[in-house]
Amino acid sequence: MNYKIIGADKQEYGPIRVEQLGQWVREGRVNAETLVQSEGSADWKPLSAYPELSALLAPAMPAPAPAFMAPATAGSTGEALAAVSGPATGLLITGILGALGAVGGLVMNLLGVGTAAFQGGRGGNAAAERLVNMVAGGMGVVSVLVHLALAALIIYGALQMKKLVNFKLCLAAAIIALAPCVSPCCLVGLPVGIWALVVMNRPEVKAAFES
Repeated sequence: MNYKIIGADKQEYGPIRVEQLGQWVREGRVNAETLVQSEGSADWKPLSAYPELSALLAPAMPAPAPAFMAPATAGSTGEALAAVSGPATGLLITGILGALGAVGGLVMNLLGVGTAAFQGGRGGNAAAERLVNMVAGGMGVVSVLVHLALAALIIYGALQMKKLVNFKLCLAAAIIALAPCVSPCCLVGLPVGIWALVVMNRPEVKAAFES
């Protein structure tokens, strides 16, 4: 069936089919009070007076809520805490051993620099040797300080892992622990770092981290 309408400008439009009328309703050009005349009728009535057209005035179905990841339950959080407990403890031990080694190395390098500074000698060769020893000792101090900072980072990351906090930092701590020539305690850090990475990248563990 076709229909005619009286627009807001008091002009007559149509005839149009129900589909076109529905589109005009959605566009806001037609509302419940718009005068409509059905085909074969001489009467003009509000659109809302036509039962067959009332469905056009129904509000659009609301859009579905966006999907989201359900928060970790208490049970899954407890399981994640249990899963990271072992590798986190291993990282903590790695960091502590690395820190102790760095402190020992720092003391030895400082003693070496002091000895080189006050060491006496004769001739140019002795002076050059003393200079080389001081430079080497200074570079050793810098290297030890770097390893000490890395050990501190591993320790902090291990403590964060035990609380399932700061995923990226914990990931960085594990990578540093296993990296050759970077880890402050490579022999222990290599297997522990791999263990930590494997556990942390489990979907249920990763989802349990707060950030």
